[in-house]
Amino acid sequence: GLVLPGGFYPGADSHSRAYGAYGAVGIGVGSTTLGFGWATGYVYVTVAKQRRVAFRGRLQPWVSGKDIVLKLLSGWGVKQSQGMSVEFQDEGGQLPIPYRNTIANMMAEAEAMNGIFPQDAVTDAWFQDHGFKLRYPRVTPGEDAVYELDETLDLTSVAPMIAKPFSPGNAYPAEEVAVERLTFHKAMIGSCTNGGYDDLLSAALVLRGARAMGIDRVKGKHEFIVFPGSGTVKLQIENPDPRLGGESIAGVLRGAGAEIRESWCGPCFGQGPDALDEGERAITSFNRNWQNRMGVGGEGYLASPAVVAASALAGYMAPPSELGLVWDPEAFGV
Repeated sequence: GLVLPGGFYPGADSHSRAYGAYGAVGIGVGSTTLGFGWATGYVYVTVAKQRRVAFRGRLQPWVSGKDIVLKLLSGWGVKQSQGMSVEFQDEGGQLPIPYRNTIANMMAEAEAMNGIFPQDAVTDAWFQDHGFKLRYPRVTPGEDAVYELDETLDLTSVAPMIAKPFSPGNAYPAEEVAVERLTFHKAMIGSCTNGGYDDLLSAALVLRGARAMGIDRVKGKHEFIVFPGSGTVKLQIENPDPRLGGESIAGVLRGAGAEIRESWCGPCFGQGPDALDEGERAITSFNRNWQNRMGVGGEGYLASPAVVAASALAGYMAPPSELGLVWDPEAFGV
């Protein structure tokens, strides 16, 4: 409830851009600038050029916010968004807040000043469900708004994706990657991009669906590690969830061979015991896979929690369909 639609929030972390999922402007300013703001009450910014992306078409099976943003970055190429402010239009109202959180968050990797979903019915419903009151008038783009770049992404064209080293934009359909039978040393779910309750639920739904088909444990010698996105999430996933037939997310994860760590993002930037050693490879739901990012000499691949969970069971990088799971929005949708 600290971030509200219509607000402007500078933060000392690049992923402050995630606030755009909630109809707010979130920008990363660095510790020095934020300290200046604390001392003086002011933070100075230059208004960025505007870029709009309209999401049209229908979401496809197993596609989440991670797949959408990887597809977007792959199309933008090496220049990415060139420091622009990116406004997203969810024309069909298909993207829930967790999906929007991932997309807005990864505008850091897109080299955008920020990303924002203007407040709409999806935003209002989320704040109402969580009991947070909206304090500001609704801020939406005017009819005369001008955009430096105006583009459309057809969601019908987006499949589950996997980004190969060494860029989030180096992304390919997961079914194509599965043909390569890429094995790995670690499968890791978490990060500020995909460590929320719904993210972990999507992984647990895949694991439970696979278990019903007789695929109940990880295949291979790789590690399967989960980092809840906060201490609160770590507690919440121990509670029974009706989507899992009364099991808890944590119980399903552990039953499939996963280890649940404390909430932190160390391996995302190559720190701690779970960082990659030279020559190691990992598939993760993290946000960055630049060279040496997850550990000097290691290789990071990026995907959604559902794809990481499916890969952990398969023993190679693959989407849930590779396990024989048939998409059912009632069973697997979040």
